[in-house]
Amino acid sequence: MTENELSKLVFDSGLKVHKTLGPGLLESAYEECLYFELQKLGLKVEKQKALPLVYEEVKLDTGYRIDLIVENKLIIEIKAVEDLNDLHLAQILTYLRLSNCKLGMLINFNSVYFKDGVRRVVNGL
Repeated sequence: MTENELSKLVFDSGLKVHKTLGPGLLESAYEECLYFELQKLGLKVEKQKALPLVYEEVKLDTGYRIDLIVENKLIIEIKAVEDLNDLHLAQILTYLRLSNCKLGMLINFNSVYFKDGVRRVVNGL
């Protein structure tokens, strides 16, 4: 399955979670529910996956954690904030670079309309 096909499934699952729960909860609640929905689809999903930083030949365990990674191809960063900002974008771009993934989704569940809180982020590799 391609990254684009996965992102469609993630969007639809996120929309279902948002319609059911609405905005205003903690990120961890949305993460668990989205994780559950994606697993129901039979997708390989990992949550809070450790992401080391490799500098030259040194591997540093810096404490970076990917909220969700789907099929080892698509990174999902979940937020529940008033507005997404440049720091959130920089965070997911860093995760994409460090993991060599091509596509990420930055999802802010604290939006009135789910589609307004979703950003696709492409790693220029």
